[in-house]
Amino acid sequence: MGIQRIESVTYGIDDLGECVRFFDDFGLFLVERTEEHAVFETLTGQTLHLDTRPGPPLPPPVEPGPALREVVWGVDTRDELARLVAVVARHREVRESADGVHRTVDESGFGVGLTLARPRPAPVTPRPANALGAVHRWNTALEAVGRVRPLRMCHVALNIPRAGRHEAVAFYTGLLGFRPTDVVEPMGVFLQAPGDDDQHTMLLCHRPDRAGTNHIAYEVPGFDDVIEGGNFMIDKGWREARRLGRHTVGSNVFRFLHAPCGGRVEYAADMDRVDDAYETRVHATTPPHHIWALRTNRDQQDTPAS
Repeated sequence: MGIQRIESVTYGIDDLGECVRFFDDFGLFLVERTEEHAVFETLTGQTLHLDTRPGPPLPPPVEPGPALREVVWGVDTRDELARLVAVVARHREVRESADGVHRTVDESGFGVGLTLARPRPAPVTPRPANALGAVHRWNTALEAVGRVRPLRMCHVALNIPRAGRHEAVAFYTGLLGFRPTDVVEPMGVFLQAPGDDDQHTMLLCHRPDRAGTNHIAYEVPGFDDVIEGGNFMIDKGWREARRLGRHTVGSNVFRFLHAPCGGRVEYAADMDRVDDAYETRVHATTPPHHIWALRTNRDQQDTPAS
């Protein structure tokens, strides 16, 4: 099938201690730390690398300050990995590193890697829900989720210069086999990896004149995890970037947080799953960002009418 998933991401950062504290609170598992870098894992074995001195083989940063420097994609078989590397190498330089990653750079300047996928199972038991005529929980009260542990990185969103958007998309579709699922002409292109069934594995967002880090989304088992995970992060002093809501494109429930590594991270749950029967949708205008977002008037200080 080809690319299955995000295998690893690397950020160039300034404050290692702050970034380690953030992702520990976020629910990832710390597996390595030195004075200069740290590595975290998701439950399914993807790795997040935080590096205070990123150098070769990573490309120069596309923006000042802490930022995403590279996304490594996991490929399902060795034969398919070799085929993809050969395809890319016909168009640009590809270097193989000692860690088995074949590295290049995309049209916007982000590092791109290809390696063999090493997925680890993380079975999910959905929380049983009750509704009239559809009871799935008898004689049992729900308890708090507790510590939220992301299952996986499910998609990455990159900002790309508007002027080169067609070439940027063509790199991923023409060379790596991604397919557009939703094309929002004023805003960006949602792309699905060939071995993934999420509505999008990547989003390339048009920006007037610059590339940059947008966000990485982490799937959690359900709605409660999105809420409780965000609440825990706020209790720890981290800043929410967007109110709790449900996206229009993709349909996933979301909660965003500003991250000290650059850009934002997202708790995500219940994204649309699509197969080849899902035809590319082209939107001439940008759909509403969300189907719904949390609203409240509880904190308003209006004087009650007499």
